[in-house]
Amino acid sequence: MTLLRSFVPGLGRASCALPQTATSSTEASIKPSYNVREEEHGYDVIVQLPGVAKTGLEITAQEGVITISGRRAWTPPSGWTAIYRETPRANFELTLSHGSDIDTEKIGAELKNGVLHLSLPKAEAAKPRKININ
Repeated sequence: MTLLRSFVPGLGRASCALPQTATSSTEASIKPSYNVREEEHGYDVIVQLPGVAKTGLEITAQEGVITISGRRAWTPPSGWTAIYRETPRANFELTLSHGSDIDTEKIGAELKNGVLHLSLPKAEAAKPRKININ
């Protein structure tokens, strides 16, 4: 089994879950849509976070788990009623589990227009290396 195959099942989607933070214990959160792609340098993760700004985004990496939490800043005007919504008004939370092959010190993130690009570089020990023959 390749590392990507062991990585992807831990990235399952759920429709709704209660957040673990004490500040929003009454609010529900949803897992956003995302894609994972393995590259030579590591893994590229693209997460859809519509309505989330940089100030409402928190990414943590610890003990084989990366957690992405996004809070939407927009609130509807008073008396406003939506006729149709693509996404619910809930906040986002995504938990990705990984092995020790990810170099957590070099994780990079970029948020642009509600799309988060996360770069998870492989640790040097996990990268393939060429062996010289004497």
